[in-house]
Amino acid sequence: MNKKPKNSNSPGMRVVSFPDGTSVPLLGQGTWNMGEKQGMKEQEVKALRLGIELGMTLIDTAEMYGSGGAESVVGEAIKGLREQVFLVSKVYPHNAGRNKIVVACENSLRRLKTDHLDLYLLHWRGQIPLKETVEGMEKLKKEGKILRWGVSNFDMDDMEELFTIPNGANCMTNQVLYHLGSRGIEFDLLPWHKSQQMPIMAYSPVAQGGSLRKQLLTDATVRSIAEEHSVKPMQIILAWSIRSNHVIAIPKAVQLEHIKENAEAASIELTAEDLARLDKIFPAPIKKISLDII
Repeated sequence: MNKKPKNSNSPGMRVVSFPDGTSVPLLGQGTWNMGEKQGMKEQEVKALRLGIELGMTLIDTAEMYGSGGAESVVGEAIKGLREQVFLVSKVYPHNAGRNKIVVACENSLRRLKTDHLDLYLLHWRGQIPLKETVEGMEKLKKEGKILRWGVSNFDMDDMEELFTIPNGANCMTNQVLYHLGSRGIEFDLLPWHKSQQMPIMAYSPVAQGGSLRKQLLTDATVRSIAEEHSVKPMQIILAWSIRSNHVIAIPKAVQLEHIKENAEAASIELTAEDLARLDKIFPAPIKKISLDII
């Protein structure tokens, strides 16, 4: 079992460390909406493999995505490359009970064609007591089925409660929505994570499709900064999400050109002036904002 992707130090790909010292790329690959159309599988596999080649060796998936279909796509993509990949999957809240979580994890491992996950996340908080979920996660660790665990879509009060539970502080990360147009976590959650030396994982770092994504990509300031760096607006938004070296962004892409553009975003260095201009248009929060979830 390899705790650190072999090429996590690929040229241009910065890394961040989890509390246990394991380092991973600041840019990984998401798989939301993959595995839903059989006709797309070959393209999805090809995209993920290119991403690995370009240094985006962290791959995030979930039993929910495509009802396991995304995990099957990932399993095909990492065939022969498992030692290079930091593999993340997520468990449904209703499967996060002490016994059910073992079955759910084993099903994910079967679809992924691997004997362990590098990181296993509770997808969001449900009705199962956190204490029971933590016990289940720790059991999976002892059995070697997962190397570490974390949570997703947890707000500040959830994280504080988690840390009062025995072994709750073994949590390695919290995966949440975070992008230039959704900065609520910067008020309390992100600073708390920094104090714990625990990176945030950002899903939809360029915003999901819709009016907000369009607003970000067409904003005059974003476009101006992109032109100055000779890159695309999407790359500026993605570079912004990992600017602090404390956030792991996991954009999803299927088009090969898009994969290449995502990887290139890791080497974009935004200046203090760039960041100030973006802050003016998309300001940081000045009060507590409930966690955005999609």
